[in-house]
Parts: sequence; structure tokens; C-alpha cells
Amino acid sequence: MLQPFYQPNTLEAGIDEAGRGCYAGPVFAAAVILPPHFHHPLLNDSKQLKAKDREMLRPLIEQEALAWSVQQVNPAEIDRINILQATYKAMHAAVAALSLRPELLLVDGKWFKPYKGIGHQCIIKGDATYASIAAASILAKTWRDEFMLRIHAEFPHYNWQQNKGYGTLEHRHAIAQFGLCHHHRKSFNILPSQIDIPFGNG
Repeated sequence: MLQPFYQPNTLEAGIDEAGRGCYAGPVFAAAVILPPHFHHPLLNDSKQLKAKDREMLRPLIEQEALAWSVQQVNPAEIDRINILQATYKAMHAAVAALSLRPELLLVDGKWFKPYKGIGHQCIIKGDATYASIAAASILAKTWRDEFMLRIHAEFPHYNWQQNKGYGTLEHRHAIAQFGLCHHHRKSFNILPSQIDIPFGNG
């Protein structure tokens, strides 16, 4: 069962990202402040949920949260400042856009760049531990998936509606055949000459 808070009587915002390891598309980050007694039996790390459950939980979280925000950093900016800094930038933007100022940030994972004037706690597997981080993981994931579905229509040969921009074998084959587009992260060394694609039995 998810924990409702890390520190009692503190306005906490859960933070998580989606798409950090993708070959294509922006990195998204969400920040969510839940009411103290928010509970839903399906709420969990977004990776542990079926797509239909994430889509069901998204409007519930958006309606019930005290404050929430989803922000993104595009591939050109990722290439300019690197994916780690772009992830921090998206997370900071999500916090800045909250309608309430949190007193503590609960961040999924090991690393975070301190945000001005607000303490933070990094929590490994935090999205499977604390409700606010789980909620943030769901918003970041669903908003990013929706974005990838939209740009799939522009470049259907990469099949982003299925792989969401991750480096699947199918996606790598498509890159080898069609090259990169402006939605790809050029700094990820994914040009056809730089990726190892097995053919046949070799």
C-alpha cells in the first residue's frame, strides 16, 4: 500500500519524469500535490499499470489534486544541455507551474538538482512507495504517451503509437531505413551507422 506522505503536516509535491531514455520525443515531468487522505486502490507506479488504468486515473488525479503540473523539454533542448539537465529542467518547470508552493519535494530516483528555496528528498522506487510520486508518474506518462500518439500521425513509419519513442528493434530498423527526424534526440548516438541492428541469423 502506498504511503500518503513522507513527512507529516507538510505540503509535499511528488515529482516524476517520463521518456528520459527514449530515442525520440520530449522528456516530460509532472509535479502533484495530493490531499492528505487521497486514496485509490489502483494508484501505483505507472509502469505497473495497464494503459486503460492509467487513463482512468489521470482525470481523477487532475480533479482531486490540490495542485498539479506537467511540463516538457523538447529534443533540441535535450541535445543542447543533455538529458539529465533537461530532466531537471522539466521537473523544475513543473514545480514552478504549481498553483500552490510545496514545502517539500519528493523525487523519484537517486538524483535531483535542488530547487530554489524548497527542500527535497530523492527516493529510489518512490513511484511505488508514495502516493504523490505515483500520481506524478501517471500524469507524466499519460501526457507523454498522448503527445507521441499525436506526432505518430506525422511520422507513422517509426510506429511511435506503439513504442512511444523508445529504442525498440522495430524503431531502430525504421531509423536505419528512414533516418532521423526533428523529433529524434541527435545526441543519443542513434544514427544508422552507430546502431547495431542484427539481420538474419548473424
